[in-house]
Amino acid sequence: MTPTLDALSATLGQALAARGWMLATAESCTGGWIAEAVTATAGSSGWFDRGFVTYSNEAKVDMLGVSPATLAAHGAVSEWTVCEMASGALARSRAQVAVAVSGVAGPAGGSADKPVGMVCLAWARHDCAPHAVTMRFPGDREAVRRQAVEHALRELIRLAA
Repeated sequence: MTPTLDALSATLGQALAARGWMLATAESCTGGWIAEAVTATAGSSGWFDRGFVTYSNEAKVDMLGVSPATLAAHGAVSEWTVCEMASGALARSRAQVAVAVSGVAGPAGGSADKPVGMVCLAWARHDCAPHAVTMRFPGDREAVRRQAVEHALRELIRLAA
């Protein structure tokens, strides 16, 4: 953990607790780092419901209900896929808000269309449609993953405010 992640998690926890909301995470390239960051915060059992680490496409389909057609048409690293991941996390939990992330953290695996550092994130709330963004984060594998976690937490704080 870093001081930044500690602070973001604590702020998120306060916002979620104030609303009486629970959080669910659906993670691919971050491998559970968002869930790890929030559970490092004391009292997170009051506002964190569960996390799904769905690294393979099969796990995304089996655990989150991502459509095989979406994966075939757009791939795992796409805004369409992360929106379905976030919606699936909400549907398969007691949470009122969810975040999903899938990307190419590197150092290999990138392509012209999906370069290393490309990360798609989506957030869903129980009361509105999911929204997604595609980010390009610089640095090595750890830096890309850490920036994705930080970005995910910042937007969750905004959604819970």
